[in-house]
Amino acid sequence: MKKVNLAIIYYSSTGTNFQMAKWAEEAGRKQGVEVKVLKVKELAPKEAIASNPAWEKHIELTKDVPEAKSEDIEWADAILFSVPTRFGNIPSQMKQFLDIPGGLWAAGKTVNKVVSAMSSASNPHGGQEATILSLYTSMMHWGAIIVPPGYTDDAVYPAGGNPYGTSVTQGKDGKMVETVEAAVKHQTKRTIDIAKRIISSSD
Repeated sequence: MKKVNLAIIYYSSTGTNFQMAKWAEEAGRKQGVEVKVLKVKELAPKEAIASNPAWEKHIELTKDVPEAKSEDIEWADAILFSVPTRFGNIPSQMKQFLDIPGGLWAAGKTVNKVVSAMSSASNPHGGQEATILSLYTSMMHWGAIIVPPGYTDDAVYPAGGNPYGTSVTQGKDGKMVETVEAAVKHQTKRTIDIAKRIISSSD
């Protein structure tokens, strides 16, 4: 059976979703799949970034992380998204990325991609679940196969119990409130497992 290609596509302004993407990468490599960690293009003006030292620092820290392209969607068998909440929705940076590959969609090349999503917000009820569900709406249009973690592992509970995808609260100190590393890794493993089944059934 062919090795699964996993694209971990994230947007992060100060590092929370980048850290979740890195945990997912670690889990993916442990499962023996091909992994790419990719950021979406930053659209915010330089003035806005410069006004937040943590944002500016994170931009510099991740300057060598490649930007996601439509070709990465075509390459991937499975895609794991990690995005912060913006008013209960995905950030404009991720929305633009999802809007670009219309050609792939028209050619049927997004069909049966196995997808899952994670999110974060500055408080527990700041739109974490709504953000994931909003992203999944686009995936339905893609014809993708959505793989939520549900309650398939005990790691989901200390992470806050979000069945749609791992989500975390970022405290005022910039640190994660809930313990989510194990939940991220379980969600990654589950996504890969379903991708393997899809690939196997189509061989």
